[in-house]
Amino acid sequence: MYEPIRSKSVHTPADDADFPHRSREEELDIQLAGHLAALLAVTDELGLGAAGDRIAEQVARLRGAPPARHAGLTDAPPAALHRRAHALAGRALVVSASRADTAAAILSAERMDAHTAALAAPAPEATTTAAHLVGAH
Repeated sequence: MYEPIRSKSVHTPADDADFPHRSREEELDIQLAGHLAALLAVTDELGLGAAGDRIAEQVARLRGAPPARHAGLTDAPPAALHRRAHALAGRALVVSASRADTAAAILSAERMDAHTAALAAPAPEATTTAAHLVGAH
């Protein structure tokens, strides 16, 4: 009445497949390296050389090769770049904590603090303008 199933079910695990599988740690390494590489691009655009060098060291450690460093200028205002860098450092912090990578977690937290401080500091133009308006009665 019924024919037996001749092909494998779609629910059969593909453990004997011919393609390589990555472990969870390898996937987290790839994800962390990606977040740090994106943070490196924004850091380089902001002109923060020393911070960029530290981030590049971590990317090189994770990828096994130094990252390409090219500051593609976006003409974004510095505040927007600092917000983007803060968000990227936050993502890197989450992944580095998940993979128990202390060095990357510390670096990410430091970068988040630095970008928070940069956003909280008054803009140079605002300080200069306010100084000129003080005695202008």
